[in-house]
Amino acid sequence: MSTGAQNSASPFSTPQVARKRDRTHFLYIAVIVAVAAGIAVGLLAPDLGKELKPLGTGFVALVKMMIAPVIFCTIVLGIGSVRQAAQVGRVGGVALLYFLVMSGFALVIGLVVGNLLPTTNLQLTDALRGQGAELAEKAGESGGTTEFLLGIIPTSLPSALTDGSVLEALFVALLVGFAIQGLGETGQKALVAIEAIKKIVFKVLAMVMWAAPVGAFGAIAAVVGETGVEALKALAIVMIGFYLTCALFIFIVLGLLLRVVAKISLFKVLKYVAREILLIVSTSSSETALPRLIAKMEHAGVSKSTVGIVVPTGYSFNLDGTAIYLTMASLFIATSLGDPLSIPEQVSLLLFMVVASKGAAGVSGAGLATLAGGLAAHKPALLDGVGLIVGIDRFMSEARAVTNFIGNTVGTLVIATWSRTLDREQLSAVLAGNRPFDETSMDPAHNAPAQQEQKTPVTVP
Repeated sequence: MSTGAQNSASPFSTPQVARKRDRTHFLYIAVIVAVAAGIAVGLLAPDLGKELKPLGTGFVALVKMMIAPVIFCTIVLGIGSVRQAAQVGRVGGVALLYFLVMSGFALVIGLVVGNLLPTTNLQLTDALRGQGAELAEKAGESGGTTEFLLGIIPTSLPSALTDGSVLEALFVALLVGFAIQGLGETGQKALVAIEAIKKIVFKVLAMVMWAAPVGAFGAIAAVVGETGVEALKALAIVMIGFYLTCALFIFIVLGLLLRVVAKISLFKVLKYVAREILLIVSTSSSETALPRLIAKMEHAGVSKSTVGIVVPTGYSFNLDGTAIYLTMASLFIATSLGDPLSIPEQVSLLLFMVVASKGAAGVSGAGLATLAGGLAAHKPALLDGVGLIVGIDRFMSEARAVTNFIGNTVGTLVIATWSRTLDREQLSAVLAGNRPFDETSMDPAHNAPAQQEQKTPVTVP
């Protein structure tokens, strides 16, 4: 492997060169300042903070419009580049098994901590009672498992890239990828065209990211202005408990798994994706970081086919933070209303919610709506208690989204290790800071190793 030749041809072969060209660190400093300013505006001028909500909504919409094109290009290139379809099937099977096991771990941790939280005596207002029924109705509109499966099929091939559904884009990309794979030389010509389109898509995404400070300012100002400080004080127990549970899951379960399976430090990985985590915290949406995670995992040495299958699928099926949230929120509501759930009731209700959350993935407010729908179906007497969670759901959704994101980041590296589609040499260089990610174009191809798609392992002298 001619590492030296490869690095000499890259404008990012040394950290010194990268620092001269990379100006994006100013962008993320601006995001931090914008978050602080948004909190101040929300506390000092709540009415003004509420009026700024469209700024955050608009930024999230800008990023979401890029998700389908990014997924389509990434998966088509990944699958089209793999000559044996069996490799894609093997990665997909390992991924689904991994998602199922990790959801189980998240449920167990949520159950244990949720049952240990002290009980509270909260009173429901008429307004809060009405919100529970309204959210349950919203959850019912999303349909059941059959509707979810049928919803994966788009009305047309182009509509998969315009309807905003992650699973529709994933489904069509899989079909196109396998079609290109079976066309031989003709398919290779199509891959060249799609590679060019991908470069354009990532360049547009890099341009969109410069609106992040404005979006973060509007989103934080709005949520603080609407909620205020008193609601946070009243529900501090469940919030702190939820944060601690997410931290336990991330640093103990995910950290240990990453260390044992992939021999990687979780802290180095978190440092690598720190900008994405900051973006999620400021927007309270893990979807805003999905395109960047795809690019960064490819740059870190994970093969295109593995990234294309695991990351988009994980965003719909690997919802560790959502599983913890549904667990703890249900137990909190039950104990607060003086109607605690038995262990069998807890297991039945929460298994239903985890399955239902898969179908609601990508829907705004899906966690809260799934919570209401699950309580309505299993124990209607607790439905009104959803109103207790509404006031702090936005703050809990930040930890929920971060946990989901870190879970998918770790899952991608673990699955790549198991399926032997991870370039260890590239990963080590990236995590050490020797091959920085190209923030100006967000194109992983600039530093991606040429050998990462080969079937034979790379030998490093």
